[in-house]
Amino acid sequence: MSHAPAPASLPRKPTHWLLAAGLGAAAVAATLWANRRGSYELTGRVVLITGGSRGLGLVLARQAVAEGARVAICARDAAELERARQDLLTHGAAEADVLTLARDLTDANEVRTMVAEVETRLGPVDVLVNNAGIITAGPLDNMELRDFEDSMATHFWAPLHAMQAVLPSMRRRGEGRIVNISSLGGKVAIPHMAPYSASKFALVGLSEGFRAELRHEGVRVTTVCPGLLRTGSAGQAQVKGKHKKEFAWFSVADALPGLTMSAEQAARQIWNATRRGDGEIILSLPAKLLAAFHGLLPGVTTDLLSWVNHALPATGESPAANERRRGYDSESAITRSPLTALTRKAARDNNELD
Repeated sequence: MSHAPAPASLPRKPTHWLLAAGLGAAAVAATLWANRRGSYELTGRVVLITGGSRGLGLVLARQAVAEGARVAICARDAAELERARQDLLTHGAAEADVLTLARDLTDANEVRTMVAEVETRLGPVDVLVNNAGIITAGPLDNMELRDFEDSMATHFWAPLHAMQAVLPSMRRRGEGRIVNISSLGGKVAIPHMAPYSASKFALVGLSEGFRAELRHEGVRVTTVCPGLLRTGSAGQAQVKGKHKKEFAWFSVADALPGLTMSAEQAARQIWNATRRGDGEIILSLPAKLLAAFHGLLPGVTTDLLSWVNHALPATGESPAANERRRGYDSESAITRSPLTALTRKAARDNNELD
């Protein structure tokens, strides 16, 4: 008895290629979406950027003056501010359109007088960018109460005082933009950065609360949560514990291609989100993926990060381990190696000098 030949097996669909193509298309679409431009132009606007003398703040200021904004930048270091002012003049800013203010933003009175001076010399603030920040990296057991207090003073109280100072004028005009630069660390708590993450979480809550209550008055508040950015600021970070080892992992992570985003690209996306009046923007694809995963499975994310913590330097046991030291004072062969070349270039470009 003859039997019909068995049907030829159907070729398997290359599902892995389809998945990769789908993820690639999604990444391209997300990039195009993030770079679309809104209708709120910066030309002729008064823009106040805290922490604007270097790093991301300076890059934001460059792009604002290039678009024709009148820009005020503030920081604590007067010499650093002067270098930033000269930098902005070389990027097309007119002398009369750049204002630098040496202020301690953790002092509420200094914040109020700063805003008053900007309004007197440049006009009412149209756009406030709360960008000033500090980073203290190290094991939890080497952190002290003042590390948390200083982070909260810079990342929560300073933005709150600045928002309260600019709001009366914005409300009278029925329009304004407030941009709060938080961090991926304000969405997902990162090991060895507890004070930073806690204060950035607080800023996210503050920013979202202000947006919810001010939107109907024409004031748009945008929360920005960047992942790793190549701003050149790694050397300005404060490290505790085993200082050289802490700075080594921090500075290398801050320079890795693919995981990090350039300050220029980040600034363009921030300004586009500001023009659109977006509620929130998370910068870089790795940051978006981690934030989304944490949103779905927060407990799993935290457990996975506990394994990351095992790979980080152990707690420093010596009395000196609780001392804060700048990254620039904790250099090693690793931090001077080609692994950190991109960060060191960004430091030279963005006034992040030793």
